[in-house]
Amino acid sequence: MYAIVEILGQQFKVEEGRRIFVHRMESAERGSEVTFEKVMLVDKDGDIKVGAPLLESATVTAEVLSHVRGEKVLVFHKRRRKGYRKLNGHRQNFTEIQIKSINA
Repeated sequence: MYAIVEILGQQFKVEEGRRIFVHRMESAERGSEVTFEKVMLVDKDGDIKVGAPLLESATVTAEVLSHVRGEKVLVFHKRRRKGYRKLNGHRQNFTEIQIKSINA
C-alpha cells in the first residue's frame, strides 16, 4: 500500500514504515505526530483511488524523527576570458519523518 501526498508544496510517494526527508517543518517538534490531509492517490493492493485533485477522506500520519541539515551543494559561476569567478555554498534544512499509517 502506498500513497502520493503533498507535503510543504512537494509531492512524495509514501509507504508505511518508510522514512523520508522533507523541507524543514518549523512547527513540528521532535517525537510528535503530524497528519497530512493533501492525499492525491492511494493504491491499496491494486485498488487505485485517484482524487480530483485530492481525496477527501484520506490522511497520512507520520512521526517526526529529527531535524537535520543536508549535504553542502556548491554553485560555481564563471565567465570565460573575463576574470569572473564566484563560488557559493548552500545547505538545506530537512526534517526526517517516518510514515506510521495511511488511512483511506
